Amino acid sequence: MELNSKKVTVQKSAEELCAFLSDVKNFELLMPENTSKFEVIREDAFVFALKGMPEIALEVKKVESPNKVILGAISDKIPFTLEGNISEVTESTSEIELVFSGEFNAMMAMMIKGPISKFLETLTDNMAAL
Repeated sequence: MELNSKKVTVQKSAEELCAFLSDVKNFELLMPENTSKFEVIREDAFVFALKGMPEIALEVKKVESPNKVILGAISDKIPFTLEGNISEVTESTSEIELVFSGEFNAMMAMMIKGPISKFLETLTDNMAAL
């Protein structure tokens, strides 16, 4: 299953945005209002929970500065990645699109598609407001 967010323009250079997303502490600023938990567990990993959802632990898997940051689930129970594809627009602005990829059975995919799409939308909206 693959879900793409809308592309948004961020008032940061591609390099600045890549550095921002590579620092897991910054994800707290991007989380939805219904976040019930956010905790940095390592320099490159954090755990979060949205109200009514299980906790999800993510870690930085790969950084290709200034164009890509890939986060992945730490747990093998729900294997997925969240990829931020960054492109420079001007020296001080960039565009980002988030891509969620995971291997899920049809029932699970149907259940999580809506909440994940909303989550991606919130992350990109909050990035655009940076």
